[in-house]
Amino acid sequence: MKNKFILLLLATLSFGALSNAQSYQIDINIKQINDSSLILAYYFNKKVFVKDTTYINSNGTYTFKGDQKLDEGLYVVYLEDQSYFDILIGKDQTFSVNTSKSDLLNQMKITGSNESADFLAYQQDLFNKQKEATAIQEQLKTAKDDKAKETLQGKIKTLTQDVQNQYDHLITKYPKSFIGVFLKATQEVHVPQMTAPQGSSNPDSVVQRMRYDYYKAHYFDNFKMDDPRILRTPFFTNKLDTYFSKVILQMPDTITKEAHRVIAMANGNYEMEKYLIMHLFNMANESKIMGMDAVMVDIGETYYLSGHADWVDEEFLEKLKERVVKIKPNLLGNTAPDFKMESYTNEFYRLSEIRAEITILVFWEPECGHCEKEIPKLNDEVWKKYADQNIQIVAVYTQWNKDEWEEFIHDKNVGEWIHLYDPYNQSNFRNNYDIYSTPVIYILDKDKKILAKRIAAEQIPGFLDHHFKLK
Repeated sequence: MKNKFILLLLATLSFGALSNAQSYQIDINIKQINDSSLILAYYFNKKVFVKDTTYINSNGTYTFKGDQKLDEGLYVVYLEDQSYFDILIGKDQTFSVNTSKSDLLNQMKITGSNESADFLAYQQDLFNKQKEATAIQEQLKTAKDDKAKETLQGKIKTLTQDVQNQYDHLITKYPKSFIGVFLKATQEVHVPQMTAPQGSSNPDSVVQRMRYDYYKAHYFDNFKMDDPRILRTPFFTNKLDTYFSKVILQMPDTITKEAHRVIAMANGNYEMEKYLIMHLFNMANESKIMGMDAVMVDIGETYYLSGHADWVDEEFLEKLKERVVKIKPNLLGNTAPDFKMESYTNEFYRLSEIRAEITILVFWEPECGHCEKEIPKLNDEVWKKYADQNIQIVAVYTQWNKDEWEEFIHDKNVGEWIHLYDPYNQSNFRNNYDIYSTPVIYILDKDKKILAKRIAAEQIPGFLDHHFKLK
């Protein structure tokens, strides 16, 4: 009986400890304030999301508490006047914050969580060092002799080294805790000095390319990409977007390859992998850069339509499948879907049989307000300028009112083009060319491969000049 009682007591104590470990309680005291409430929020995907709200108690204390632990990350405490301060929430989630409204950061103290307290100390030190460095920079502007400048520059170097030392100390002290993961991720990757191979015709250019290749390959070295805690920081998504929009070439094949590489860095971590797949899919889907629909199709097929993304519902998958079916035939580099249509002069043309160095394929209708501007512009800025360079404009009327169609052609003086329509909808051009609005312009090469799509009339001269220059 005694042994059973001891086992029961240990079980009760263990359950109590486990229950407490799975909860959070953050007590906050702010001098010189009488706000009725505070808001606890967290960073995620360039935004801030509210997690909890608390109200002042009779002792003048605000307490955020819950039965389940908070996801570790960088959090924000908002006051009613929109002022705020950051706190790092790591493994220990029962602690207190004391500060003053007059200086929320520098008057702050945290007790009960060493990790949160050490991050606060790092913030305060960084703030004060930056303040000192700014003052020294101002002195440098007015320094007259070299010795004075050297002394001031030495002070800045010392401040920089002090910050680095504090950073190194925390990284060493907390190698696996959130503070360590977070601080390491804030550091830019160091690109070593490089020398061009002997005999290089342009050493500077070669070294620049070598440095770029190294930077690209090691861009995420300081990120623990299988750790979802870095999602709840204010900079991760910006870092990710910078890589895909500014570091790598804006070409569909390159973006697709890098998207798969970055997603693989999650090492199967469900939350991180889910975020990367969703974010990169949305990035491609919302991109204004021509050809990025190929990235969306690839990610969609690889992760969503394959069944890998188990977090989406059937309705989303059906809509995505329908969208992929419409986009896939007209991706850049594909041969344009062939069709046979009738002209307004009762002749028949097959797209694949039209001989031209460049074919500009435009889908339009007279009642479209935008078409009324684009069609004359296409005639004046493209046809009249490039007609002698073996180009052809094929204009597909998307409706069926032949009289209205002919009237527009004559009024706008565009009768030299090949004008076609499909009165019985036999060509399936709307699905094959993803026509859900007008005008839509495609540019095809001599083999009818798609060079450009959904391009504006004013962009075509620049595109053609580049094309002919390359040839």
